[in-house]
Amino acid sequence: MPDQSPDQSPDQFSDVLAANADYARTFALRGLEPVAGRGLAVVTCMDSRIEPLDMLGLKPGDAKIMRNAGARVTSDVLRTLALATHLLGVTRVMVVAHTKCKMASATREEVVSTIEAQSGIDVRSLDFRLVADQEATLRDDVQRVRSWPFLPAGVPVGGFRYDVDTGRLEHLV
Repeated sequence: MPDQSPDQSPDQFSDVLAANADYARTFALRGLEPVAGRGLAVVTCMDSRIEPLDMLGLKPGDAKIMRNAGARVTSDVLRTLALATHLLGVTRVMVVAHTKCKMASATREEVVSTIEAQSGIDVRSLDFRLVADQEATLRDDVQRVRSWPFLPAGVPVGGFRYDVDTGRLEHLV
């Protein structure tokens, strides 16, 4: 049973549960294998303007998609890539940043003050992994994947930037 504390109400999720009921009525992905059918892993931002499958001409089952704020290669992304390459058919990796990314335009001070003002919690100890120079950060993150010893040797890793205004993808690294 979901938590029924004063902040929680089943109505807060009724729209997505109704949409899921519609989705389940015509669900057509039963039997889809868990491997990446096109051997691709994509690390990208959580920005809602990015639709990774559509952007790359993919369909469900083609790729493993990892998303976080700023499309950063974190220790959890590296752990996931190790599993994806050894267990789930991934043979190539794309790291995809994007234009107009909040993580590349906000300062640490802005992020900290906004979160603290809204939550009342001191968040100065958190590393938000903001991006001061998007291309340099992308190069560093791609190199971090390429040098990760737990990936199979020779896995191609590329760094890209997606333009949220045009839909175009640019190969940078």
